[in-house]
Amino acid sequence: MPFFRIKLIFATQASLYLKQTGDRLAVIAIDLISTGLTSAALGNSGKVLYKETLSIEGLKGTEVSRLIKGQITKILNIFKNRPIQIKSAGISVPGIYNSKTGCVWAPNIEGWDEYPLKQDMKPFLIEHGVNVKIANNRTCYILGEMWLGAAQKSRNAIYLSIGKGIGAGILVDGNVLHGFNDGVGAAGWLALSDSFHPEFKLRGSFEYLASGRGILNSTRALLSKKKDSMGILAQKNPDEITLMDIFEAYRQKDPTAKKVLQQSRKYWGMAAANLISLFNPELIIFGGSLFGPAQQFLDEIKAETARWAQPLFMKNVKILGSQLGSNAGLIGAGHLAMKKF
Repeated sequence: MPFFRIKLIFATQASLYLKQTGDRLAVIAIDLISTGLTSAALGNSGKVLYKETLSIEGLKGTEVSRLIKGQITKILNIFKNRPIQIKSAGISVPGIYNSKTGCVWAPNIEGWDEYPLKQDMKPFLIEHGVNVKIANNRTCYILGEMWLGAAQKSRNAIYLSIGKGIGAGILVDGNVLHGFNDGVGAAGWLALSDSFHPEFKLRGSFEYLASGRGILNSTRALLSKKKDSMGILAQKNPDEITLMDIFEAYRQKDPTAKKVLQQSRKYWGMAAANLISLFNPELIIFGGSLFGPAQQFLDEIKAETARWAQPLFMKNVKILGSQLGSNAGLIGAGHLAMKKF
């Protein structure tokens, strides 16, 4: 589809939105994860007026920041001279964003171990007349669910994101927790093993054992140990197996997939129990790229959680999947911009 045709579609959507709501302002939302970047223009009701997702595979350091700037510029150009004005942006980043220093620690993005994102973005944003607010993706996940998802009527909820990494957005008494270095919710470092392994130093015990990366590592390790393994996965090159291969193999009763995903469900339940016992929430929301396909395991996760959690707290908590799915961080980034400005 030619670009001018895309511009026409989005301009028409903006005009219709203006007629329906009377709003003349929208925000830019940027959701950066370790493998890709989603950018959007959101109206005040949360309606998506424009959305695009790009891969960041192979990009590092300033290249990722340059892509963010490029997407902001693209959205500003699409809505230029249109009835809806854009004055602010929210950016959701993986890892830890330190609001005191303006730096991002994102171990899954090369060159972002202490990347000065705020300083890097400032001249560009001043030039374009756009204000910006940056936050950790786990903060944006819970903000998104508060605004338009499962936690709209909740004051105490936790969004547990399980994907390539693991993190938790934590809402207590109506306030999102941040901590001294804005690092609250680094749930991947929950200690769920009775012995320490050097690999836990960088990723954390829980993330190493039960993230998407952990599931792949466990599957490949099992297959390498059992040369006579049976099932679908045993017929594949272990280095080429994907998460979707594992979930499909589970559906077909593959013994390796069954063992790995049973172990993952145990860790997911134990982690949820720890969070329930610490924070006494009314909701635990499972999200991230694995939920998704792992939604089918929610009943088993609830049962495992109930074995470990504080029993009075467990009686009152609901465990459910995200209502926003892969859009949770994006919607939260938009809400972040609206809250700030």
